[in-house]
Parts: sequence; C-alpha cells; structure tokens
Amino acid sequence: MEARIIDGKKVSEEILNELQRDIQKLKDEGNPPGLAVVIVGEDPASAAYVNMKEKACARLGIYSEIHRLYATARHAELLDIIEDLNDNPSISGILVQLPLPKGFDQSDVLQSIFPVKDVDAFHPENVGLMLVGTPRFMPCTPYGVQVLLQRSGVDVQGKHVVIVGRSNIVGKPLAAMLMQKAKGANATVTVCHSQSRDLPGICRSADVLVAAIGSPCFIKADMVKEGAVVVDVGINRVDDPAAQKGYRLVGDVDFENVKKVAGAITPVPGGVGPMTIAMLMHNTVRAAKLQVGE
Repeated sequence: MEARIIDGKKVSEEILNELQRDIQKLKDEGNPPGLAVVIVGEDPASAAYVNMKEKACARLGIYSEIHRLYATARHAELLDIIEDLNDNPSISGILVQLPLPKGFDQSDVLQSIFPVKDVDAFHPENVGLMLVGTPRFMPCTPYGVQVLLQRSGVDVQGKHVVIVGRSNIVGKPLAAMLMQKAKGANATVTVCHSQSRDLPGICRSADVLVAAIGSPCFIKADMVKEGAVVVDVGINRVDDPAAQKGYRLVGDVDFENVKKVAGAITPVPGGVGPMTIAMLMHNTVRAAKLQVGE
C-alpha cells in the first residue's frame, strides 16, 4: 500500500480562509495589515517566491509593496529601504528575500528589520524568543511543517523526529520548535547533516523524517523506516527536456520510491511550499495585531 499524501495545498487554503475574518476586523478598526517584500537581484527562484507572496496578499486583501534592487546595488541602499519601511505605519511586516547576492551582509540586513515587523522571524531577538518557548513569530517554513503535521493528524509527541539539514532557515528552528513543551511538539529530535556518520541509519530510526538538505531526491527508499511520515522541504529544479519549461521541480526525497515505504508523505510541489506562504500571511496579520496592541 502506498503512503497517504499529506496535502499542503488543502491545509494552506484552510488557513488562508481562516485569516480573512481577522484581516477584515483589522480593516474595520482602521489598522489594515501591510507586507513589504524586498528582493535584490534577479534569481528566478526568488522572483517566483515573491510573485506567490504578492498573489497571496492580493487574494486576502493585504496591502503589499515589492521593492526591487539590482544585484549591483550598494549595501547601504538596501538598509535605507528597510529603514523607511520600519518607519512606515502602513507596513506591518517586512521580508527580505533570501539568499542575497554576494556583497551584502545578510546578518546585518536581517538585524536592521524592526523585530515587531520581522515576519520571517530571522531577527536574533525573534530567534531567541522562539528558542526559549515564548515566540513572537515562528519562522514560516518550519512553522508550516509543524502546522501541516498537526492538521494532518500526525502527532509528534514522544516520537523520534529526524531532520536532515541544519540551516538557520529550516533545520535549526524546526528542531527547536518540535522539542518544546508545547502542543504539536514534545518530540525527541535528531538533527543530521553532511558530516553525520551513518546518515542512512539515523534516517531509518525516524518516526518522522524531515528532508531539508537542498539536494534533489537525496532521501532514498532504503533510508526510510516502513510506515514513517516523510516531510519534504526541498524544492529543486532539474533539467527535463520533456517538460514544457525544460525543467521540473523535485524535492529532496525520491518521492516515487519512498511513497511505497512511507506511511504518509508530502509531495513537491503541493506540500510544504504552500504552507510557507500561508504562515507568512499568518505572521503578517499577527504583526498588524501586535502593532496596535492586540
């Protein structure tokens, strides 16, 4: 029997629909939420993500601005834009699309965003609050994974969760979130990476396996315990002459083979990706509420 497909698109739709009441209430009170996205350079993947965020805002009636800079722009220009957005009362949330081109100090940029407008939750203050279990915001992709598991009936309490990947964007924050004494958490978490010994063996010990390593189809069927839940965070472009665009999107999991072993699995696309956008909208609404004392 093949794995149950965990439908991130369906769950994200539920979340977006639930947000509409809060958005309308904020508008009625004269405090409409607003999101500003800053993108530097012309990376195709980043441009596609920004387009999805803009569409989500338009659908929900959230005011949005897109600020575009060439990759050759000066670091100070980016900081000036962020400073203006920090002071702009119509902007509840600020997001700088990552990765930044060479020549930009990513840490400096993220720290320049006011923590109460940091809807990506990358500012050190927000990272610290999340780590100690009193979050202002949760980082969008890890939060999307956690909520997707909860709403799909996967209880991680007491389970062994193995996360493949230790990035500041997914691996580290997700580990911190799932080990908290909190609903949707209380898991035993192992984080592994390129230097881990016996990586396949560690993966096979997982009740819930999260792949966030950025390598196409890295997780093979023989790395997955029978019946395990597999969450694929990766989004990779691979050449495919048969595809209309000349490429197709695949995750970090060998989906076609792993689904024959797993108990449940997220697809790519249509799994974690839509959840990231939904949680960004959630954080933007939360930021608007916080800024008016709700």
